[in-house]
Amino acid sequence: MIRKYRKRVIIIGAGEAGRMVAAEINDHSELNVSIAGFLDDNERLQGKNVSGLPVLGITAELEEVAKREGVDEVIIAVPTATGEFVRNMIKRCRRVGVPFKIVPGVMEIIKGTVHIEQIRDVEVEDLLGRETVDLDTEETGSFLAGKRILVTGAGGSIGSEISRQLARVDPQMLILLGRGENRIFDIEDELRSTFPRCRIETVIGDLRNAPQVDRIIEKYKPHIIYHTAAHKHVHYMEREPEEAVMNNIEASINLIDVAERSGVERFVFISTDKAANPIGVMGATKRIMELYLRSRSDGSRCRLITVRFGNVIGSKGSVVPLFLKQINRGGPVTVSDPEATRYFMTVKEASLLVIRASIIGKGGETFILDMGEPLSILEIAKDLIILSGYEPEKDIPILITGLREGEKLHEELVSADEELVPIDGEKIYLARSGKELPRRLDETIERMISAAHDGDRELVLSLIGEIIPSFKAREH
Repeated sequence: MIRKYRKRVIIIGAGEAGRMVAAEINDHSELNVSIAGFLDDNERLQGKNVSGLPVLGITAELEEVAKREGVDEVIIAVPTATGEFVRNMIKRCRRVGVPFKIVPGVMEIIKGTVHIEQIRDVEVEDLLGRETVDLDTEETGSFLAGKRILVTGAGGSIGSEISRQLARVDPQMLILLGRGENRIFDIEDELRSTFPRCRIETVIGDLRNAPQVDRIIEKYKPHIIYHTAAHKHVHYMEREPEEAVMNNIEASINLIDVAERSGVERFVFISTDKAANPIGVMGATKRIMELYLRSRSDGSRCRLITVRFGNVIGSKGSVVPLFLKQINRGGPVTVSDPEATRYFMTVKEASLLVIRASIIGKGGETFILDMGEPLSILEIAKDLIILSGYEPEKDIPILITGLREGEKLHEELVSADEELVPIDGEKIYLARSGKELPRRLDETIERMISAAHDGDRELVLSLIGEIIPSFKAREH
């Protein structure tokens, strides 16, 4: 009888997570896996046994130990690992030609033991340098169950993920609204298959058409609106400021007008870190809407809430999918500036932040997720090249292209007049401003929308500059 070859693994980390992984492997003999031992940087563990397995050395000795022990796979079991640590382990595994996997993060460890099926390939989210934030609570389900909920831009990355999270909590009705019929078809098909009991309605429409918006809200009478629909590409909106105003401002105001008239309870507006001290048209339109929501909130029966995002990893058109596409083509990977940094969050974090804000918001606030420190775009590019099995510059070249129009070197979370205020018990901040709102804001916005329809670009840019001092119309 021929004995089946047993795969040899090393576990990085002899702490609680590593011990859980070892126990899981030992409990599943059908996996035919043998554990060579642990690698851990704790000096007191060197030469000792943990859970009956030897600590074979420190993590810097990975290549040497892997060769000596004939290792077939490495499992990274350090839930608090920084992005730099994970990156370093991946590089060492690549050098010795050994595949690698990773265990869940701290929240998954706290919620229960690690299971074999949870051990997965390393993903770019593991390189954020922080534990991803999980905002999902029982309160969310109890609050949203039985509500009629409308999601605009429901076919987009954020809108579709919000819709997935909402479908889980048994709403009375989930209305998916978008302009692109193919994307709405895709998310509707997915949700009907995954959540067959959820009542789903779809609407193909344009929020710039005020009478149509009126009919939609009157027909479905939503309790809550999550407004994710917007133009988001900075360089495109630099070239088409009139379109940015009509889509990001006019359409949003149309929806708010009808929401207030129709008794909508909560309206959540999706903004961006590019709205903090904006220099580009896209960020400026989002900032104007933040100010508009604040100005309108005091006298509104609808709770008008803003959520400000960083860069969302994996969202359509964002930097990570672009880099992966470029890597698959063989390069080059294009980076705007070697010094450029951005704040990053996952699609799930973004969607759960929006939902959480809709629950705790009183109206008039701007919420921001705790995203840790900003990350280097160049390092993200290198990480993705390594995760794809290549060496940066050697296999896949990196091309520095220069900042595009409207882009900042470093994104910010708050404007010059704002401060970040932590919320007790939450991984969320408030961006609080003590500055008075611009005078005649409504009137200036009306003139801007009219100028956009007339194609008067010079006036559009001038009026944006009247509202936002950091925005210099002449540069556009």
